[in-house]
Amino acid sequence: MLERYDPRNLSIDWAATGEAAIFVGFAVLVAWLLYRIAFAILIRLVAKSESSIDDLIIQRIRHPIKWSAIAIAVTIAAQNDPLLASYWEPVGQFLRPALLGWIAYSLVKAFSAVLELRLDQAVDPVAVRSRRTRIAILSRTAIFAIVVITVGLMLLTIPSVRAIGTTLLASAGLAALAIGAAAQPALKSLIAGLQIAITEPLRLGDLVVIDGHTGRVEEIHMAFIIVRTWDERAIVVPTSQILDQSFENWSRTNEKLTGPVMLHLDPIAEVAPIRAEFERWVGEHELWDGRTAEVLMTDAYPESIALRLSVSAATIGNLWRLRCALREHMLDWLRENQEQALIRHRLELPGGHPKAEEAI
Repeated sequence: MLERYDPRNLSIDWAATGEAAIFVGFAVLVAWLLYRIAFAILIRLVAKSESSIDDLIIQRIRHPIKWSAIAIAVTIAAQNDPLLASYWEPVGQFLRPALLGWIAYSLVKAFSAVLELRLDQAVDPVAVRSRRTRIAILSRTAIFAIVVITVGLMLLTIPSVRAIGTTLLASAGLAALAIGAAAQPALKSLIAGLQIAITEPLRLGDLVVIDGHTGRVEEIHMAFIIVRTWDERAIVVPTSQILDQSFENWSRTNEKLTGPVMLHLDPIAEVAPIRAEFERWVGEHELWDGRTAEVLMTDAYPESIALRLSVSAATIGNLWRLRCALREHMLDWLRENQEQALIRHRLELPGGHPKAEEAI
C-alpha cells in the first residue's frame, strides 16, 4: 500500500521528486503521441470527404482534446506516485471541469459554424435570416449554460467555496429568494432571447422601426439587440423590450414593400396628365417591380390638394431609391408642364392698393 505523502514536510526527497518528474514526462509524452496518431488518422479519413464540415469540426476540437488527453495521462500517472498525486490532485480537480467545459464550448462553436456554412448554400434570404437568428441565440444560450456550469464546478473544488455552498444549502429558502431576486433581470433576458429564437418576431438582417429608429438588426444577444441605422449609428435595444412593446418589422416575410410619394399641389392642378406622366415614368424605371403604381387624391382643401403616388419595389433599398427618384422627377415635370399647380402664397387685393394707385 502506497504511503500518503505529506507536503508539509519541508525536507526534499530528490529521489521521489525525480521519480515524479519521470512519471509526468512519460505520461505527457504518451498522451501527446496518442493524440498525434489519433488525429493523423482522423485527418486522413476527413481528407477523403468532399465536405469541409469535417475539417471545421476537427479544427475546433483538436486543442481542447490535446490538453484533456495530457490531463488524463497525468492523472493516471499520479495514481501510482504519492508525491505527484499530492501536488496534482488539487490542480487536477480544478482543471478537469475547465477542460470539459472547453470541449463542450468548442463543440457548440463547431456545430454553429457548420450550420452557418450550410446557410451559405440556401437560396431563400428570409429562411437564411430565420435560421441564422436561431443559431445565434441558441448557441449563445448553450455557451452561457456551459460557462455557468463550468465555473460552478470549478468553484466547488475549492474547500472554502464548498463550505459556503454547504452553509447556503442549509438555508435553502432564503438563498433561493435572494438568488431569484438577483437573477431576475438575467433570467428575463434569457427567456426573452429564447422566445425570440422560437417565435421570431425579428431576425438578423430584418429592417425594423424601434422607438422611432429605422435600421437593420445587426446583432442579437441574450440581453440586448443592436440595430444599425442608415447613418451607421448603433441603437441598443433591451431584449425584453421586443416582447413588451410593439415595433415595426418591414421585412418579416419578404422585402417587397409599397411606399408613397406625397405631392401637395394647388387645386388648379390637372390630375389626369400628372397620372399619365407618373404611369409612363414608373413603367420605364428599372427599380419598379410591376406590382403597384397608383395615383390617388387623398385630401382636398380650399387652398391645396394632396396626391399620393404609390409605387412598389422588390427590396426595401430599391423602394427608397425609387421614391426619391420619383419625387425629383415629378417636381421637375410640374415645373415644366404645370407650373401653376405648384403652391404659392398669394395676396390679392380687390382694385389694387390705394397707395400703389397714388404712386402711379
